Amino acid sequence: MLISTIAKDTPLVEVTLRRYEKPVAIEERELVRKLCLSLGVLQPGDSRDVMVDVLCVLLHNRSHKMDLSSEEVVKEVIAYRKKYKLEMRGIASSNVRRQLRRLREIMLVEKIFNNYRIAEFGKLTDLLDEKIEKFLLSSILQRVKEYAFHVDSHFLKHPQPQENKICNEEAWHKGDALLN
Repeated sequence: MLISTIAKDTPLVEVTLRRYEKPVAIEERELVRKLCLSLGVLQPGDSRDVMVDVLCVLLHNRSHKMDLSSEEVVKEVIAYRKKYKLEMRGIASSNVRRQLRRLREIMLVEKIFNNYRIAEFGKLTDLLDEKIEKFLLSSILQRVKEYAFHVDSHFLKHPQPQENKICNEEAWHKGDALLN
């Protein structure tokens, strides 16, 4: 019984978006780090930020229109981390492949014949518009609206008993009094 509940509560798609201050005079790695934080593929305060390096490597290779195998991504990530004098944390090939998968899930990266690249070597702004905003977000919002519709129809069919409504109104006014 518990297993079926877990499966039902597992989201089909999950997107986290965060808003930060405007990017002004930020160096390359920090700029990509803020993008990763904004897209929810990196958590605030997370010291394991190899995701930033993976995305930087793919962005650098985009201009050369080069696909990279996961092993090549690992090698370039190690070189990139050395360049910035960062600890060699999170550089295991299994972890880098997981970061590549996460970038694929939000449709920024595509895998072609076991090689990875920024989707269609495109601009991130175009990918965000076409893939995330128009496809992912619209499908998520549509499903949320379906749930809202069903919740509304359920609660409108089954009005709240009068005595609970009065108690809730009293609690509301008491809460109002506490705020004042």
